[in-house]
Amino acid sequence: MNDFQGFPAGGPEFYAELEENNTKEWWTEHKDVYEQSVREPMAALLDELSAEFGEAKAFRPYRDVRFSKDKSPYKTHQGGFAQTVPGIGYYLHLDAEGLTVGGGYHSHTPAQIARFRAAVDAPASGGELERIIEALREGGYEINGERLKTVPREYAKDHPRGELLKHKSLTAGKAFGTPAWLSSPEALERVRASWTELRPVVEWLSEHVGD
Repeated sequence: MNDFQGFPAGGPEFYAELEENNTKEWWTEHKDVYEQSVREPMAALLDELSAEFGEAKAFRPYRDVRFSKDKSPYKTHQGGFAQTVPGIGYYLHLDAEGLTVGGGYHSHTPAQIARFRAAVDAPASGGELERIIEALREGGYEINGERLKTVPREYAKDHPRGELLKHKSLTAGKAFGTPAWLSSPEALERVRASWTELRPVVEWLSEHVGD
């Protein structure tokens, strides 16, 4: 594995063009750009981060089109994920807009949702998550996830953590775009620093939501 040296400018440019030419023919013609400007640096970056955050893997570039009306064969971003427990962990992706980092969980089985809401409802664990989320917001992270329109009916409408109870999934993320450091080894330290900032929410979810 080569040392991570940054994401070449050709990476975001590749995805900007792919958005306009999402065909097997175009991909085959430009696959060398994908390999050199996206796949190889992403693999090197994730390899560097794995020792600290857990084994990190890059997602496959192919879309699952079996049940989609959109039959475009390729994803217009390259993602990577370091999983702490199934469905929960640290995330990043590169696309036409540049680099985005995040952490949390997207999957939400009924059992996970029940555990999440119980932990949010409990004053100690719920208060801890509230403080974590507020600190992330102050740090420039956007808080997202699938949400209900109202507080779940088994909880009081004026619950002090009603907004968190609405969540079925919970993620925090920050878009960096294409700063000058993206194409340099500094990008590794930027991602490492962001994942470190995200560690409290990932660890909270790993403990309270789990598998």
